[in-house]
Amino acid sequence: MSTTQPSLPPVLRPDAPPQRNLTDLATRFATATRGDTAGVTLTGITLATADLRAGEAFVAIQGVNQHGAVFSPAAAEKGAVAIITDEAGADIAGNIGLPIVIVDDPRGVLGALSAWVYGTGADDELPLLFATTGTNGKTSVSHLLEGILDQLGVVTGLSSTAERHIAGEVIVSRLTTPEASEMHALLALMRERAVEAVAVEVSAQALSRKRVDGLVFDVAGFTNLSHDHLDDYADMEEYFAAKLPLFKPDRARRAVICLDSASGVDVVAAAEIPVVTVGTPAIAADASVAGDADWVVTIDEERQRGTRFTMTGPQGRTLTAVVPVIGPHMAANAALAIVMLLEGGYEWERITAALERDGRIDAYLPGRTELVSGEQGPAVFVDFGHSPDAFEKTLAAIRRVTPGRTLMLFGADGDRDATKRHDMGRTAVLGSDILVVTDHHPRFEDPESIRATLIEGARMARPDAEIHEYSPPEKAIIAAVGLVGDGDAILWAGPGHQDYRDIRGVRTPYSARELARRALRDAGWRVPEPHWPVPYSD
Repeated sequence: MSTTQPSLPPVLRPDAPPQRNLTDLATRFATATRGDTAGVTLTGITLATADLRAGEAFVAIQGVNQHGAVFSPAAAEKGAVAIITDEAGADIAGNIGLPIVIVDDPRGVLGALSAWVYGTGADDELPLLFATTGTNGKTSVSHLLEGILDQLGVVTGLSSTAERHIAGEVIVSRLTTPEASEMHALLALMRERAVEAVAVEVSAQALSRKRVDGLVFDVAGFTNLSHDHLDDYADMEEYFAAKLPLFKPDRARRAVICLDSASGVDVVAAAEIPVVTVGTPAIAADASVAGDADWVVTIDEERQRGTRFTMTGPQGRTLTAVVPVIGPHMAANAALAIVMLLEGGYEWERITAALERDGRIDAYLPGRTELVSGEQGPAVFVDFGHSPDAFEKTLAAIRRVTPGRTLMLFGADGDRDATKRHDMGRTAVLGSDILVVTDHHPRFEDPESIRATLIEGARMARPDAEIHEYSPPEKAIIAAVGLVGDGDAILWAGPGHQDYRDIRGVRTPYSARELARRALRDAGWRVPEPHWPVPYSD
């Protein structure tokens, strides 16, 4: 395996950069300036000197450990034409030789700045914008939206945890939701490429950190809320509150809310925009609440390679479709995507005709309960889920379509929410016949300690369970394949689509999907050709 650290994906800009007058920018946004802004033209803005291009302005904000203004000399050296920062940043930048535009809150104004620079504000001509938030399912809904739009013949864009798509071009993602400067530049590029509709995954952190400021989405969708991200938020109440701004008029025009988790009703109550609801009684926390939704989803058939469902709604509308991944929760995601498109203005007859023509939703969901095995041998699913709720739903779905035993293989993130680790171990062991605990992204934390906590949670729930511990994951998947046989299933949860592991700050090349395929081949099982490019070589 190569030891070369994967490079970060590029930050995308429009092919024809904007030409904005710095004096005009200062007039609109500045509280003060230092140096002469007259005659200065900027062609973009960025938060990172590593991504800065000559002619752009460098926005310096206060970070966790230091102020971004300390990088002003590097920005000047790379061709920045101005520094945009606060008073403290201006003092740090000092006599840098560039004009300095001072604003009260650089992070707070970044979205509005970006929208003005790139011409991507609410009053500008943009593609239709679809936003999806929630603990689990954001990426799946975003890719399902894109897949159905493709079936409708629409030129699409996508911004998800896994990938960025621009009219068919695929770029690996950096963050679930890009920084505001990158988001607006991306939308400007999509507009240039004649993209008609864009699916955007919006995390709670993106809302808290103002990464989608300056945008008004045509439709915002909510999937669910469950235990996660308590390293960023004090408690579940604060985490929930962080998602609510998406459902206000300055963020979105309409909303589609899934009622399958208890928080769905609370989002409906808090929303300040028109709301349509979707529910799947078979998996909902409260079946009666889900059954009273505007659109109700029933599960018709579950197979390893897809789930057939029927959705019924207002005006007697009914649609039966197949989502090409396992589980009722994926049918719920698909129904949410379909209703979001309907609320976005796409005709019901056009949607149903496309899905009936193709016999299924034609979407590829990278690393989302992705089946990487062949027709014979154990079924191996690689999934990005890394919360107890995701484990529970996915394991239950796999067990229903597996005639033999189900093995769960997983690890946990280091330097992230440690409060969920016991619950992860408990849910994993209760939903499987065999448990294999390994490493994920240890970051700067001791991986042995992480594994011990996961195993402790599992043992407390099932003292007599069959539990194995292997490190590293390259060894764990080989052992897991050796513990099962034809008719059994393996769920490898956590890595999903990712092509690296974070080990003490180093992105180590790694692909769970390819490692699983190699382990199956080495055990004598035939596997199909992959849907993805192999991200590293021996």
